[in-house]
Amino acid sequence: MSDDVASLSANQMDALREIGNVGAGNSATALSQIINRRIDMNVPRVSIVPLGEVPDLVGGPDVMVVGVFLRVYGKAPSNILFLLPRDSAFYLVDMLMGKKRGETQKLDFMDESALMEIGNILSGAYLNALFNFTNISLLPTIPALAMDMAGAILSVVLIQLGQMGDHALVIETEFNTDDEGIKGHFFLVPDPGSLETILSAVGVE
Repeated sequence: MSDDVASLSANQMDALREIGNVGAGNSATALSQIINRRIDMNVPRVSIVPLGEVPDLVGGPDVMVVGVFLRVYGKAPSNILFLLPRDSAFYLVDMLMGKKRGETQKLDFMDESALMEIGNILSGAYLNALFNFTNISLLPTIPALAMDMAGAILSVVLIQLGQMGDHALVIETEFNTDDEGIKGHFFLVPDPGSLETILSAVGVE
């Protein structure tokens, strides 16, 4: 990522954080309606992170996670990644499928489809927020899902980003259910040129 991106101003960070705030709020509302349970979300953290440190944001490279990845196309191409610790993903499947907590011990095709649809819904909430701020229309691809160690999943995703530089701009949101059974991290990572497009559209140069 360019030096310009690695040195964003406070105003630029605030603009990106506000977009993340609205997107996270929309996502939390959508998710809580689906699982009929209150979802809390933290204030999004906007940061410039060396690519090698991204796994540490979710507990370390050896943590088993389920990842849903989408590529976003349009005037501001970006990447979206929704990561859930394995136990959280299983618990979410239990709620989505009307099972008892702890019943899901591995993911079948229907479980994976349900999790990918959740990724779709959360991504749509973020992209709608981005559109409302910037009037930039973005279209996500069909989600891809993998269950592996966080380092392995992120390495595959970040190989693409690594071709663009050594850092990623990350808008990170953490979701928690009221019983703390589900924790998830949502990352919006714009391409370097896309970041300039987004900031210009919100009136921050």
